[in-house]
Amino acid sequence: MKTFEQLFAELKEKRAQGDPDSGTVKLLEQGVHAVGKKLLEEAGESWMAARYEGREATAEELSQVLYYVQVMALASDLELEDLYRYL
Repeated sequence: MKTFEQLFAELKEKRAQGDPDSGTVKLLEQGVHAVGKKLLEEAGESWMAARYEGREATAEELSQVLYYVQVMALASDLELEDLYRYL
């Protein structure tokens, strides 16, 4: 298990390494439009899981939303502090 901050550090490291086999790196290379499509997809799946599939499926889908939020932050050159400022 990892924290939100640990995941962000891991994703930043993947981006810095530029591993061509990394799904995160590939998505970042496609830009904010591609990331946004994935973020919206996972948000919708979270909603459906919460409505029809129960706690475990909802938690899994929401964890994917958190992942794509972080990828979007990276694609937008944001740090967690930039996000936290608005919480």
